[in-house]
Amino acid sequence: MWFNLTMNELTHTLPITLQRARKSRRLSQLELSLRVGVSQRHVSFVESGRARPSRELLMTWLHELDTPLAVRNAALLQAGYAPAYGAAPLTDPVLAQANEALDQLLQAHDPTPALIIDAQWNLLRMNRGARWLAVTLMPWMADLANDTPINLLDMLIHPDGVTKLMVNLAEVGPTHLSHLRAEAAAQPSLTPKVEAFAAMLGARIGSRKLHASPLRATMPLLTPRYATEFGELTFFSMFTTFGTPQDITLASLRVEHMFPADEATRAILEAQVR
Repeated sequence: MWFNLTMNELTHTLPITLQRARKSRRLSQLELSLRVGVSQRHVSFVESGRARPSRELLMTWLHELDTPLAVRNAALLQAGYAPAYGAAPLTDPVLAQANEALDQLLQAHDPTPALIIDAQWNLLRMNRGARWLAVTLMPWMADLANDTPINLLDMLIHPDGVTKLMVNLAEVGPTHLSHLRAEAAAQPSLTPKVEAFAAMLGARIGSRKLHASPLRATMPLLTPRYATEFGELTFFSMFTTFGTPQDITLASLRVEHMFPADEATRAILEAQVR
């Protein structure tokens, strides 16, 4: 399997794909032309469909825009070239070393939550701490079959999802929405779920708070707080990705590591998960 593309990515024309990729990086045509070593006029001609880039130029163009590998394959196909990147299933033996590294990360992080997600925010794996937290925040998840597909954006939108017990949604929500919208600029297929999250936020905290200018941060990290039966839980997160991946599957993966933001949260995790 050489590529893994959404129907929207396949049906866009090359000019639209390239325009979206450049604008998502907030670059002008002049800035891009200086990066790829062609004239601004040529960039304009390619983006308007009046000129067709060579394969070498297109690969350089997409690299400079740091586009996702799946989008690079889509652009190559739209230009009439063969795709450049494979998309081996995560279970493929060729990804065995990567799989082992992912499992090590999850296990080493227990009992604090860690989970693996792909570019579409599908949940692929999680450790014991993440399972405990998921059921604590969403008890109905305990009844789901182990192979039930779970998308974390859906869990944000769900009326009984992860935000239901969040006590500082008005503080965390708008910032998280801003990050998701930036991500959706590079991955347009995320946009419907991101905007559904925006609508849910507006209904929960009010449109004024949703669109208000952020206050000056009093803490170095944004920490969601949850009111649970075990007490208040507070976390901050870090993400791990593969360095310079050359496979679409690996490029799409992120490991989210959640860390207790206070000793009370740490103690609850130690007691409940172990």
